[in-house]
Formats: sequence, C-alpha cells, structure tokens
Amino acid sequence: MDLSHRTVLVVGGTSGIGRELARRFAAAGSTVAVGGRSPEALAELAGEGFGTFRVDVTDDSSVAALRDAVLDRYPELDTVVTMSGVMLLEDLRDPAHFEAARTTIDTNLLGTIRVVDAFTPHLVGRGAGTFVTVTSGIAFLPFPPMPSYAASKAAVHAYSEALRAQLDGTGVGVVELVPPAVATAGQEKVNPHALPLDDFATEVMDLLSADPTPREILVKGVLGHRWAERDGTYDDLVAQRSRALAMLPGREG
Repeated sequence: MDLSHRTVLVVGGTSGIGRELARRFAAAGSTVAVGGRSPEALAELAGEGFGTFRVDVTDDSSVAALRDAVLDRYPELDTVVTMSGVMLLEDLRDPAHFEAARTTIDTNLLGTIRVVDAFTPHLVGRGAGTFVTVTSGIAFLPFPPMPSYAASKAAVHAYSEALRAQLDGTGVGVVELVPPAVATAGQEKVNPHALPLDDFATEVMDLLSADPTPREILVKGVLGHRWAERDGTYDDLVAQRSRALAMLPGREG
C-alpha cells in the first residue's frame, strides 16, 4: 500500500489508535479526514489540518450524512478505516449486562457494517480502494471479563473475510488490523504489557506499506493471540486470562 498519495477517512479517529494512525497517514503524505463523536477532539484535529466530521456509527442517518459530506469534500476518497469501538466489562451472572452487550455489538460490529455499506458503492465504482477493518487480539483469544467485546471483534474478523471474498475482482481490498493491548485510554494501568502507542503505530505503518500488503496486520505483540489455537496454547492462556474476572464487582476470582 502506497501511504503517500492516499485519501483516507478514519472513522473513530478522535482518540487512541485511530488518532495516531490518522496522524501517521498524514505524515506519510496522504490526505486524511477523521470522523468521530467528540466535538472537542474534532476541533483539536481540525486545528492540525485534518478534515473533521461528526458521526455516530450506531445511527444509520448519521453514517449516511457522513458519507455524503465526506464524498462531497473528498471525491477521490480511496481508503476507509473503521476504527470505532467500545470495550465494556460484563458480568454474565447479572442479566443487566445485556445493555452493555447491546451497546458493544451495535458499535463494534454493526457500526463497522454501517460504515462499510456506506462507502462500498463509492469504492467499487471507482474500481480501486481499501477498507481497513479493525478487530483485536481478543477476537482470537477471548478476555472473559469482556465477552461481548470478544464476540464483536470475532464477528468483525469473519465479516472482513466475507467482505474480502465478495469484493474480489472489484479492485477494492480489505485489510484487517488486529491490535493487541496498546497503551491508550488507560490500558497500560490494566495491562502492564500493553504496547507503547508509538511503537505499535510504527510497526503497523511498516506492515501496511509492505508489498503486497498482508491481509491481516499482525504486529509481533499480537502473534501469540492470533495463533494460540494453532500453537496449542489457547486453553492455558484463556485460563490465565480468566483470573481477570476478579475485576468484576463482587467477584473474588
């Protein structure tokens, strides 16, 4: 992937990994727009020279409005990154967890589908482009305190595989970014092994620029998650990660 002459939209790019990747694409020479919900974060990014757009990926009309506004301003758009996501704890012994599950699925899975659907006709029509979907190491190695997060990211992985197959021959590629724990939004406080954001982003951009670009962007820190079943480490790792259930209210382990 040539990173220097692209026109990129990062949906969910107002914080964390998304914001850093937006900055990296811009530093490489691409034109970059960012969609998100936070007016303050969007204003800050606009001050850095990014095109900015308000969007709520859980709302059909908001995503349609984003599409229209972005394509009006950037008719040459060729890359869409679906970064929006939430990570919520859930105690499956308490039926009240369902609202967290609903929010997670609506944002992480259906939000991704809404954005992909919105821009597929444009990318297919131009005969060239790339979707970058975003899953997680947790898609392949569940983290029991966040069951719907794991399920949503596993679903985005499966959806990305199907999307790639259905778009074959159109000139539109599908690249799946699979982050491990990265030191953003307090992740480093929960997981001392979280990768520094700068190191993660550098490795991601190196992999994206490879020829050919891998179908899955797997930094070294996520390989143990991605291949746990193949390597025979899955059961032991899930058991280890289950100790984190102690962080749920009223749980001792």
